[in-house]
Amino acid sequence: MMRSGNPALNKKTFENLTNTRGSVMTLDGTVNKTAISLGLLMVAAYYTYSKQDLSLIWPGFIGGLIVALVTIFKKEWSPITVPIYAVLEGLALGGISAIYASEYTGIVQQAIFLTFGIFATLLFAYKTKVIKPTENFKLGVVAATGGILLIYGIGIIMSFFGSEIPMIHSNGPIGIGFSLFVVVIASLNLVMDFDYIEGAAESGVPKYMEWYGAFGLLVTLVWLYLEILRLLSKLNSRN
Repeated sequence: MMRSGNPALNKKTFENLTNTRGSVMTLDGTVNKTAISLGLLMVAAYYTYSKQDLSLIWPGFIGGLIVALVTIFKKEWSPITVPIYAVLEGLALGGISAIYASEYTGIVQQAIFLTFGIFATLLFAYKTKVIKPTENFKLGVVAATGGILLIYGIGIIMSFFGSEIPMIHSNGPIGIGFSLFVVVIASLNLVMDFDYIEGAAESGVPKYMEWYGAFGLLVTLVWLYLEILRLLSKLNSRN
């Protein structure tokens, strides 16, 4: 069975969900929950960004990871866990953004604009059928996402021994090309997220899955934003 590159959203996500309350997941409801989650994330991010509080980066990321795992395994808790996840990720992203902003003026604003611009453009392309998530499309995105995660995993292991994968973190053509490729793949994961969410809404899964759908989009958007920051920092460092 085909999987999404997003660990929070795939075909199995919406299987074997019993609806005992009658109310079902809708696209409008998912959009609203996504807007609320993004609002919480941005408020929390603005707090750490404006305060330059870098001490909240790791607590935010580690806490966010724990809450994300709880959400994946206890989807019915999504109405509670997803807002908490949004706040924790926001605290971490605000601190990271402050670090980038201290080195490159305007980079955070550019990254936010590009992230939401890509999101809106791909949503429009998906709704107008310009991009169709066929099985071959999904297979390619999943394979590319898996390859990226493998490279990052190897890089983390190598860092323990004081080494790193050569060139992909540099501001040279290979490093910039790698970051651009990762941004493209992260963006295409959004199309797959849209497809799974739409399919879930049509299948009549429980109402609380609106929050889970918002969670899945949030995971991809956080990844996309961080990758755009890395790409922009490489480009700016060449000036």
